Amino acid sequence: MGKEDTQTEATQHIEDVRGEPGAMSPRQRQKDELLVFKEEVANESPSVPAELANWIKLNAKDLKIRQKDRCWAAEVVNDFRENLLRFLKSSTDQPFFQNAEFLNTGSYFEKVKIHSPDEFDMMLKLQVRTRLSLSELDGGLFYRISLIRPTRTPVQAFLLENKLTLSSSKVLSEMYRLVRKFLKTYKVPDTSYRWEVNRKRPYSPAVTLSLYRREDNSDELISVDVVPALEVQSWPCPARNGPDVDNWLGKKVWQEIKGLPCFFVPKRLKGRNLSEDAKESWRISFSHIEKKIMMSHGNKKTCCESAATKCCRKQCLMLLKSLIEGLKQRFPKELDRLCSYHGKTAFLHTLCSRFKDSMWSPQKLPTCFMHLVGALEDHAHRADLPHFFVPECNLFSSASFPRRALLFLYNALGEQRREGLPLLRPPAPVPSLIPETVSAETFSERSTERSVMATVDSGFMKLVLVFAVAFMCTLFFET
Repeated sequence: MGKEDTQTEATQHIEDVRGEPGAMSPRQRQKDELLVFKEEVANESPSVPAELANWIKLNAKDLKIRQKDRCWAAEVVNDFRENLLRFLKSSTDQPFFQNAEFLNTGSYFEKVKIHSPDEFDMMLKLQVRTRLSLSELDGGLFYRISLIRPTRTPVQAFLLENKLTLSSSKVLSEMYRLVRKFLKTYKVPDTSYRWEVNRKRPYSPAVTLSLYRREDNSDELISVDVVPALEVQSWPCPARNGPDVDNWLGKKVWQEIKGLPCFFVPKRLKGRNLSEDAKESWRISFSHIEKKIMMSHGNKKTCCESAATKCCRKQCLMLLKSLIEGLKQRFPKELDRLCSYHGKTAFLHTLCSRFKDSMWSPQKLPTCFMHLVGALEDHAHRADLPHFFVPECNLFSSASFPRRALLFLYNALGEQRREGLPLLRPPAPVPSLIPETVSAETFSERSTERSVMATVDSGFMKLVLVFAVAFMCTLFFET
């Protein structure tokens, strides 16, 4: 289809929807033309070879967590969560945490966790019963949080010397102390396992715990991040416009989402020579809203709620997470800044442009996934990946993602796409050198016999060669 034909169809579509062209403002016409263009681009799908398409489908099935593993992990984590919450509510030495509630967030609770149920995120919702003031520190993601006026409520234990600014480091340190105190008395239902608090990681807002078997040198089985989060009712200005989801989720759903509170987690800004405000910064979090979107992700509200209406959206995200994981394992140094949240953000933007449920039918899984890989590649090429809820913040800015690393990511994604996603393919089976009918011991004995025979044969051949040379020399001298 030529460019003129595309423009003609776009114009005709606008006229069919809006009536005569002169009836709309230039701004509205531009917006509608952009909408039609996005829809046309979204409908253009890369062709996927049959062999690759079959592998993508099989891989998507393999990424699902086994029900037996899911049940065991959920039982262990739920017991830990319920007992920790009971401990916090009964703890008298820190009343600020007594009204805490858990919010289950992250990939496991969004049902897009891959491979195994070994990582869980828990936001511990904390409420400040007084008005707060939010001051931007970096353009929309990091903030200084202060009280409007002094207070005598339990939150005063976490204020700085000015008696107004809320200290993120104090809250996180107290969370560590309380969790360690809790583990002194808590026992895992299965006594062959134990929880252990990990060492504090720089710039991490979480108290991370690991589940191990009790024997020495046990591998980590489950990791849990407990993240204290301040609940704030009104969204800060940079997030109020938010993403354009009207065509995907609808204006009504978006209004409902904006009516929800947002949360701030104790995450410190990166960099040197930080100001005192930056050292006590809080980062805005929309994890609970991301979970809500993932649980009701369709353009039609019935998507994936019955056997008749399914889509492949979540499968595509899981495949992309697997590809990113593979890239990070293959290039740990070059792609150190890359994380699954970059893939998730690109995925959410793609849902806004490919908003129709029919575009994500299960039969189109290979095509949709390759489109998603291409979308992340395009974001890397343009060095532009807007935060989904704070569009002014670019996750691929040079400050967040160095240009050299971004170029490496762009080239790596292009190579994966062109070569048929080798990082998602299983390694080719290596044929066994030992026949299945022969035991290892027998094989070893036969190998020894063959080695001895080879040595004897080699010596015999050398002896024959010596006699042959001597015979030839004798004939030469006689003549």
